[in-house]
Amino acid sequence: MVSYDFSGKVAFVTGAAHGQGESHAINYAKNGADVVAVDLNRNKETVPYDLGTADELEATAEAVREHGQEALTVEADVSDEAQVEAAVEAAIDEFGKIDVLANNAGIESFAEAVEMDEAMWDELLETNLKGIWLCAKHVGQHFIERGDGGKIVNTASVSGMTGIPLGNAHYVAAKHGVVGLTKTLALELAEYDVNVNAVAPGGIDTPMVTGLIEAYGEEILGESQELSGPWNIFDEEGMQDSQSITDAYLWLSSDAARYVTGITLPVDAGFTAK
Repeated sequence: MVSYDFSGKVAFVTGAAHGQGESHAINYAKNGADVVAVDLNRNKETVPYDLGTADELEATAEAVREHGQEALTVEADVSDEAQVEAAVEAAIDEFGKIDVLANNAGIESFAEAVEMDEAMWDELLETNLKGIWLCAKHVGQHFIERGDGGKIVNTASVSGMTGIPLGNAHYVAAKHGVVGLTKTLALELAEYDVNVNAVAPGGIDTPMVTGLIEAYGEEILGESQELSGPWNIFDEEGMQDSQSITDAYLWLSSDAARYVTGITLPVDAGFTAK
């Protein structure tokens, strides 16, 4: 296991109650960072599975503290600018700064593009694309004002690098947007010594994925793979775990990736190689 030194750093992690965000938060702490753990702590109308809860968010914070680091939990909807601004201010009030934005919060739902309700489209785009922008906007402003650089890592997806059928038009559109936003932010923030990158996960074993399978049936994965091939070319029956994505997050957040900016790094078990 590669280790990094985030001693004295503060990581602001969205979607931290469970899944990939929980993994990111705990691993930043393992490597010396204090953590601001942000999540919605309630469900959304068009999402067919349970989102993270306040208890889960507190459990993430407790895991951070068990590694000897400080943790602050903040309830916020990343699609609401006032809530994002307040969350960033709370982090700065508590720790004095933010060094890393782990821009991870996201949702998923399925409906064919020609049948999708407008509310489903809007809710997903507002969370998965607007939310990424709002967090980058307000943490980015802090980086500029502070004048000491910073790291932004966005969660994109293999859905941001190709078309994915069977009810994913809104998700694909949002994640393509994250890829383009990442490139533009990297160019705009370079003069302030801020690196901006994205990670593109493939099929990851998280509460979101298991919740979608429960809601829509296991056949949805089989139908998708019939069209696009296996999500994991190493193990066609298996999915990756969150740690594989966290490892990419840690590297892109570290000094080892000092001259890496504007990229979207696929960590997808070969999905986009086909």
